[in-house]
Amino acid sequence: MQTATGSFTKDKVVLVTGAGGGIGRDFALALGREGAKVVVNDIGASVQGEGSDKSRAQSVVDEIVSAGGFAVANSDSVADWDGANRMVSQAVDTYGKIDCVINNAGILRDRFFFNMSIDEWRAVIDVHLNGAFYVSRAAAPHFKSQASGSYIHMVSTSGLVGNFGQANYSAAKLGLVALSKSIAMDMAKFHVRSNCISPFAWSRMVGSIPTETDEQKERVARLQRMETAKIAPLAVYLASDAAADVSGQVFAVRANEIFLMSQSRPIRSMHTSEGWTPQSVADRVMPAMRPSFYNLDRSQDVFDWDPV
Repeated sequence: MQTATGSFTKDKVVLVTGAGGGIGRDFALALGREGAKVVVNDIGASVQGEGSDKSRAQSVVDEIVSAGGFAVANSDSVADWDGANRMVSQAVDTYGKIDCVINNAGILRDRFFFNMSIDEWRAVIDVHLNGAFYVSRAAAPHFKSQASGSYIHMVSTSGLVGNFGQANYSAAKLGLVALSKSIAMDMAKFHVRSNCISPFAWSRMVGSIPTETDEQKERVARLQRMETAKIAPLAVYLASDAAADVSGQVFAVRANEIFLMSQSRPIRSMHTSEGWTPQSVADRVMPAMRPSFYNLDRSQDVFDWDPV
């Protein structure tokens, strides 16, 4: 790790969940370099959410501290309301405040919808969606009282665009986009902002993608060229005061590319003074709207060029 420069997020207190490896680790290290005091949360579970290893969070803390930064480890689960409150309280008790929450913790339980079990559904929803709500809600009173704060939520094109075999993950991530927008609107009067980042990068979670077909192998090879550290600069910016006027947005990062993603808005309309019948819908509405229908695209269909 580079020596701390103490500039962009100097003295900010930032809680990063799932920061024991991958994208979260890079966030924590980058924030530490820029002067933030970091709470490194990670239960040390597998990609499927099984097991625990407290040393993963502590190793990231050791890297930050050895470079002259400030950090503490936390091993609570984001999927537990009491655990979410404890990690926020740890930030406040250790450093006197909390300025930013980065909801990065995640697991995968991939399976086609028609085979997905209730436990596979609930486990992913609990970590990604409920967990993001719990941690965000735990920080909200502190943000309100100090009239400042920033939320950064990690989402996915699996939800924004679509993907096979990830109904639980896609639903959780698109739900998180809506949660972020609601937080941005509800907390705006307290000068608190909320944004999403959809990352393209090679990580433990992405590493679980099957590579049985040539198409899958090509996709994974492309992802392996996208480093997790490339996402950190945007996260550091969004955590800083420089982003004071940025809220309610969804960004995507793909190697050296940063995208502002669209949000749902009407694209076609039809009206009639006499009201609609099933037959008139079939005869008039669908033929007019069909050219604007969306295909059943996946992320790689939309982002089909090599990363820059």
